[in-house]
Amino acid sequence: MNTFIAIAYIVSAVFFIYGLKMLSKASTAAKGNMVSAVGMGIAVVATLLIQGLEFQWILVGVVIGSVIGAIAAVRVPMTSMPEFVALFNGSGGLASLLVGWSEYHTNFGGYDASAESTLVPLISIFLAILIGGVTFTGSMIAYAKLAERMNSRAIVFSGQQFVNAAILAALLGLGIVFCLWPDSQLAYGAFLAAVVISLGFGVLSTIPIGGADMPVVISLLNSYSGLAACAAGFILGNTVLIVSGSLVGASGIILTQIMCKAMNRSLGNVLFSGFGAASAGGGDEEEGDVKSLSAEDAYFVLEAASSVVFVPGYGMAVAQAQHAVRELGKLLEENGAEVKYAVHPVAGRMPGHMNVLLAEANVPYEQLVEMDDINPIIETVDVCIVIGANDVVNPAARENEKSPIYGMPVINVDLARSAFVLKRSMASGFAGIQNPLFYKENTRMIFGDAKATITALVDQFKGKN
Repeated sequence: MNTFIAIAYIVSAVFFIYGLKMLSKASTAAKGNMVSAVGMGIAVVATLLIQGLEFQWILVGVVIGSVIGAIAAVRVPMTSMPEFVALFNGSGGLASLLVGWSEYHTNFGGYDASAESTLVPLISIFLAILIGGVTFTGSMIAYAKLAERMNSRAIVFSGQQFVNAAILAALLGLGIVFCLWPDSQLAYGAFLAAVVISLGFGVLSTIPIGGADMPVVISLLNSYSGLAACAAGFILGNTVLIVSGSLVGASGIILTQIMCKAMNRSLGNVLFSGFGAASAGGGDEEEGDVKSLSAEDAYFVLEAASSVVFVPGYGMAVAQAQHAVRELGKLLEENGAEVKYAVHPVAGRMPGHMNVLLAEANVPYEQLVEMDDINPIIETVDVCIVIGANDVVNPAARENEKSPIYGMPVINVDLARSAFVLKRSMASGFAGIQNPLFYKENTRMIFGDAKATITALVDQFKGKN
């Protein structure tokens, strides 16, 4: 039986790795997700075959989790997916914390500090409750900010970095005490203190991160949840949990680095700079007249355009306009225009947010272009249609050295021959920064709900035929 379980775990690990590889391409991502799910199913069945497990409680957990997952999959809208992912990350962290807590209580008083064999499980237990606690409360704060249940701006206070450093030092000290005297009441006190402090540290390490940096935080917390699961795998001696946790942890770190590079900022700057704590501005107030346009007038410009680039942002998600955008894109193609969709790496509020929405609307993957590919040719584009994006198209990142986002790579929409910006109002974006794009000579603002505006344009094209 043990040999069978070991082989099943190896097969599961292969499925995980192969599925993760398939996720790197849009054309195979759906199959990759299924392959990974099959791998997880094999791992779960193999684990249930281990003798000594109490199946009745496992079945209760499976039923409850399945019901919650099914309801969430049906009822949670795409606009709420970023905060839903944050809840997933937090749940993973909490599960790892509880595994570590349970294992320590089961073996409390049974650890021999002089035995080298106990060092690995002790370190694993401490890392599981530390990383799991930080992940859980950090993810809850991320959820609250993304769901706008709390102020999305960075919350900073005097001496904040010193406090965080002191907390890390305290956790390190508690870890040493816990590992040196595992069978003592002192270690038990250190363990409980570490649980409480790690939960508090998750809050303190997340509140100074502004809403504009939430995509990076989501990917980082996802990495944390993987590392916590990996530590839980060492606690339980479960190979497949170690492998899957390592894959999640490594992929999350890589994605975090990619997104930081896309913003031309270091991870330390994202975590500790308090970006977005100040009120909107980032330089001098913009002056000039905003030139608005109706959907009917915008139609005549689009009807004559030979190239159109859509630049989606969170506003498209809020309006659920992706299907209408796809329909307009098809009509523009039928009218002879070349259509592309330029996606900034940090557009939206979670990694790949816009890609997911466009894929849901069956936008051909070949029409999606990255920022580095569209910027060199954007001066030849007849019309750029910005749908709810703000900070990722802000020319202040190139032009205004006083701006907090100066140096961040953006999609240079202002250099196109003309730009239509679809927004409900002149309010600033999630970063709370003024956008000079709105005042450019070649920019026309189209105010209102994005889906209603796009639908009106679609009706104009259909009415022509």
